Amino acid sequence: MVASAFSAYDYQYMAEALRLAEQGIYTTTPNPRVGCVIVKDGLIVGRGAHLKAGEPHAEVHALRQAGAFARGADAYVTLEPCSHFGRTPPCADALVQAGIKRVVAAMQDPNPQVAGNGLRRLQAAGIEVTSGLLEAQAQILNQGFISRMTRQRPYVRSKMGASLDGRTALSNGVSKWITSEPARLDVQRWRAQSCAILTGIGTVLADDPQMTVRDSLLLDKTAGRQPLRVVVDSHLRMPLDAKILGANTLIAYTGDPQQKTSALERTGADLMKLPESAGYVCLSGLLRALAERGINDLMVEAGQGLNGALMREKLLDELLIYYAPVILGGDAHGMFASLGLTEMRQRTELKIIDMRQIGSDILIRLTPQC
Repeated sequence: MVASAFSAYDYQYMAEALRLAEQGIYTTTPNPRVGCVIVKDGLIVGRGAHLKAGEPHAEVHALRQAGAFARGADAYVTLEPCSHFGRTPPCADALVQAGIKRVVAAMQDPNPQVAGNGLRRLQAAGIEVTSGLLEAQAQILNQGFISRMTRQRPYVRSKMGASLDGRTALSNGVSKWITSEPARLDVQRWRAQSCAILTGIGTVLADDPQMTVRDSLLLDKTAGRQPLRVVVDSHLRMPLDAKILGANTLIAYTGDPQQKTSALERTGADLMKLPESAGYVCLSGLLRALAERGINDLMVEAGQGLNGALMREKLLDELLIYYAPVILGGDAHGMFASLGLTEMRQRTELKIIDMRQIGSDILIRLTPQC
C-alpha cells in the first residue's frame, strides 16, 4: 500500500489537504487534525477538514461537496480513513459507497482501532490505495495525537521566557516581564493549540497566574475552548483564592496534610490523587492519566523545579525558549533545577528545529536528542 513514487500533482493535492487540516489546529482535540481533497479529471471537486470532535470528518465534508463527481475520483487525505464506529460512521465505508477509485493517504493512523484497517478495507473494495505522501508533514501536524496513541502520553512542550544568560526569574521570584509583548502574544497562540497547560504549585504561589487564552481573535478560532489547567501540587498547598482555580482546573496531588480536598473541590476544581515518586507526584503517571483523558498536546509553563524534574525523567519532547536581550545575573533563577550531572557525557543534547525573531526577542524551538 506504500507507493514508491508520486506525481507532482499528487504532491500539490496533498499539500492542499494539509492546509485544510490546519484549520482544525485549535479545535479538533482529542481527535487528530485531518484534511481531505477529492480530485476528478485534474480538478478539485471537494474539500473538507475535520474541525471538532463529534462532527463530520474531513472525508465526509469533501464527499458532500463533491457530490456525484466523487464517483471515479481520487481522494487525498492526510490521515488514513477511519474504519471503526466512534461518534461518526467509518470514513472508509463512505469513500467506498461514493465510488472513489483511488485513495492517497499521507500516513497510517496510529490509533490501534484503525492502524491499517481503513486502508485494507478500501483495498478490499477494489480501490487503489497508496500512503506515505508528505508523511513527515502530516506527522508534525498530529504530534500529540500520535504520542497519545503510541506512547500513551501527550506530546510535552515546555515554554520558557529567559534572559540571554538563561535566567527565568530574579532571586526573589519576580519574573514579570522578561520578554516583550509580541513574545507573550505568541505564547497565547501556543496555549490555544494545546489541550492542557501544566504548571507547578511554586509558579502558582509566586505569580498567581490564570493560565488562560486571553487573545480575543484566538478565542474566536478556538470557539471559546480553553485548555485544561493542570497543577502539580503534591501536598495541596493551593490557596483557596488562587486565580487558577475553577471548573477547568485539575490538581494532581499525593497527600492532603491540611485536609483541603473538600474546600478545593468546592471551587469547581477536579482533584486527582496519584502515586508519589521521591515524595512528589509521579510525573510519568500524571502524563499517562492525562492521556487517558484525551490530552494530546501538553504545554508546560512552570519554574525550574518542575522543568528540571521533567528533564531528569526525559519527559520533555520540545522546548520553546523565548530569549530576551537582557541580563539578570548569576543569583537569578535558571531554567532547570539541578539535573544531577557529574560528567559531560550526561548532558542533554538538543536539536534546533526553528529559530526566529519575535519583537525584540528570539524564539528557539528545540527537541531533546535522547
